Amino acid sequence: MDPRHNPYAPGAGTPPPELAGRDDIIERAAVAFYRIGAGRAARSVILYGLRGVGKTVLLQRIRLAAETENFVPVVIEAPEERSLPAILGPALRAALIRMNRGEATKSALRKAFGALASFARVAKLKYGDVEFNIDFSPELGVADSGDLETDITDLLVCVGETAAERKTVVVLFIDEIQYIPEAQLAALITALHRASQKQLPITMVAAGLPQLLGQMGRAKSYAERLFEFIPIGPLENDAARQALCVPAGQEAVTFSEEAIVEILRRTEGYPYFIQEWGKHAWSEATASPITLDDVLRANEVAIAELDASFFRVRFDRLTPAEKRYIRAMAELGAGPHRSGDIADLLGKKNSAVAPVRARLIVKGMVYSPSHGDTAFTVPLFDGFMKRIMPPLL
Repeated sequence: MDPRHNPYAPGAGTPPPELAGRDDIIERAAVAFYRIGAGRAARSVILYGLRGVGKTVLLQRIRLAAETENFVPVVIEAPEERSLPAILGPALRAALIRMNRGEATKSALRKAFGALASFARVAKLKYGDVEFNIDFSPELGVADSGDLETDITDLLVCVGETAAERKTVVVLFIDEIQYIPEAQLAALITALHRASQKQLPITMVAAGLPQLLGQMGRAKSYAERLFEFIPIGPLENDAARQALCVPAGQEAVTFSEEAIVEILRRTEGYPYFIQEWGKHAWSEATASPITLDDVLRANEVAIAELDASFFRVRFDRLTPAEKRYIRAMAELGAGPHRSGDIADLLGKKNSAVAPVRARLIVKGMVYSPSHGDTAFTVPLFDGFMKRIMPPLL
């Protein structure tokens, strides 16, 4: 069929044409925003799940909802090997400028700019990757101690006081939050806790991989009480059908029941994969309805596309030892697997491969769903590893 009308949109963080099965989560975030804006208690929101479940898309949709309420978004992606001050400072600078409205003489706003200037000056000395500047005199004694926990707390409190003065809400939107080192994550948690205690209109919606729960618990023991942790998993059957069929229906195209069943079986309900299979099934079909034969032809193309992009980009970041560890996991199946079983397959003691496993967790390739277990963070990665790498001898 005509590729110009293909409605499917596979891609990293690309909004799907039909965001199915997530309305409840969007509403929970909206309720939290409303309560915080009204000076009432509400917890920050943490979305966690495997890759391909649509966390980034959901984060973007919640951000758009916040902007329609004239709240102030602070949008951050936490890349690997960057410090929290390096990514937080420029984003807060943009938020303060947005709240300025040409009235930087107001007391809370002036203090917040000064606090950010202090924070930038001290952070540059402590973290080599801090590069932003701000044309305000530092606020002496605020965010300038050199202790990250104290300084981020001072800074977020000043930003929250500015939001209160402006009668708005500042929302930190942080993607890939699992990449923030635990000591720096602890500082952020402390700052949000203090702002919550002072009932300031500043909150956070973040997204990350499943290991985030353990990271935040280790960073601060009270994190589970400060945040609402919301698991994001594959779509239930009805929502998966909706994500697949509604976009095609808007183009007056349907799927046969057999085609739908095959796509849902192949994709296991993961939104990213539904978009990939929908795209290629559309391309293989010559007319509506899209049939099982069309989907069977699309299977090979969809898998090749995933291998070349979604899977390969993660595989190429691994060392040879890490690739062998992942290949051993794949040999055992989709998982999760006991770490000892993986070590046995590699012919090594568990203690000998533990550093490799730890590096894979840091890289976001695997996580520990329970003590002693290891699982992929990327769905269907076991099949990719079997296709790309020969069995271990």
